[in-house]
Amino acid sequence: MAEFPEGAPCWVDAMFKDVEGAKTFYSAVLGWTFGESSSEYGNYTQAYSDGKAVAAVVPPMPGAEAPSQWCLYFASPDAAATAEKIKSAGGQLMMEPMQVGAFGTMAIAKEPSGAVFGVWQPGEHRGFEKLGEPGAYAWAEVFTRDPDKADGFLARVFPYGAQRIEPGDDPEMAGMDFKIFSIGSKDNAVLGRMKMDDEFPPEIPPYVQVYFAVPDCDEAVAKAKKHGGVLHFGPMDSPFGRFAALADQQGAAFAVIDLTRTTGEMPKLSDA
Repeated sequence: MAEFPEGAPCWVDAMFKDVEGAKTFYSAVLGWTFGESSSEYGNYTQAYSDGKAVAAVVPPMPGAEAPSQWCLYFASPDAAATAEKIKSAGGQLMMEPMQVGAFGTMAIAKEPSGAVFGVWQPGEHRGFEKLGEPGAYAWAEVFTRDPDKADGFLARVFPYGAQRIEPGDDPEMAGMDFKIFSIGSKDNAVLGRMKMDDEFPPEIPPYVQVYFAVPDCDEAVAKAKKHGGVLHFGPMDSPFGRFAALADQQGAAFAVIDLTRTTGEMPKLSDA
């Protein structure tokens, strides 16, 4: 498995009160299978696609009252050093760097505009064993109402270059504020950032939207709804693939995308 460069998304997990219900839902929608829960690490349970590790689910810690949500982890060669960058860039550490046995070191943080994310310094657990294929992580976007805060923070914490999508003449993209962050070269895009407009209810906080690849977007949406999920947006065609935004039956937001079904020309990008 290739090493993940600093700042690249390398893992996702989610906390669910009903872990068995989450397993049933994601088995149906994404075709996941699940390993044995690790009682030594809070019953952390890995999810697999074609036998390759793609995510994990875990019950909340006793007494913890946290909503079900997916957490995206960014790779770091030194979690303690990244934690210091997070604090100096105006972010908040919600969990200080903590070693997880021989697996690696994790931290949980919140960027200044409010989106929560994780940091992972790999040990024996390197991260995703499958990427960009059905059943696996495909992409992520930071949704924020304060893009200047989020953009400045991300550029200070991780070695990102940035480009802005130009709306051009497309009326659907008019007023859209979207950036793409890359590592090393403009071709190595790793993260999007979308400004939340008035269509987002004020009670929805900034968040990181995680996309999982599927062989058929509409079929995945139908399966999600059948198993208690809620469709928030889409399915919609785009130059990147056909996608839809959903929430599972416990309220955790995620998106699905069929990367093979692309429509239209790629948008123009300008350096930001």
